[in-house]
Amino acid sequence: MYYRNPAIIKYAGIIGRTPSALAMKLVNIASLDPAITSTGRSGLKGVSASDKAMWEEMQADWDHFANEMQQAVNSFEIPELSMDVEDTIESHQTIDYTGSNKTIQTTTRVGQNFFRRSVLSAYDYRCCITGLTIPKLLVASHIVPWRIDKTNRLNPSNGLCLSVLHDKAFDIGILTISDDMTITVSKKCADNDDPFFISALLSYDGKSIFLPKKFSPFAEFLSYHREHIFEK
Repeated sequence: MYYRNPAIIKYAGIIGRTPSALAMKLVNIASLDPAITSTGRSGLKGVSASDKAMWEEMQADWDHFANEMQQAVNSFEIPELSMDVEDTIESHQTIDYTGSNKTIQTTTRVGQNFFRRSVLSAYDYRCCITGLTIPKLLVASHIVPWRIDKTNRLNPSNGLCLSVLHDKAFDIGILTISDDMTITVSKKCADNDDPFFISALLSYDGKSIFLPKKFSPFAEFLSYHREHIFEK
């Protein structure tokens, strides 16, 4: 968050502000982020009421915030942040195809783009189970499924960064995450003698996940997964 950062220079030009003004705004917003302030860092003291209102709006309604963000991006025609096919890769179960209204489907996809970027960024684009760092093989996996909890569909704390394989295993309840952030593999599958299953899944039983820089998974979401999805 420095005025000579090439990204800040670029986006300051797009929105018609000076790099110094944009850098200062980012530092002010950073002063509201517990993931930053908990490390001893702080923003400037000039944080405004509108900054606080934006932060509270984001935390209170991720769905609305994501859509407002995308509308702002579209208004400035920033191609790097526009929705694309790769950025919207999710389990087919997370997309609602039942409606015929095109706007609704687009809104859903925009939300997925926001959710994916937020979750993968929080985990440094690394599978929290295996450490895999190939973005095309990573999924922003919902802890509480998309269809179950509308209010937390886009909440990054309802997400885990997983490889495609481990996303599927998590989705169908072969594995889950305990409150102490360790992995539990279903006992129903534990006696499987398939070599690949043993190395790719069972070998992680009891191991800790890689924790994100921010948006740590909420305990109540993990509890729901263990109670309603995990194969005990």
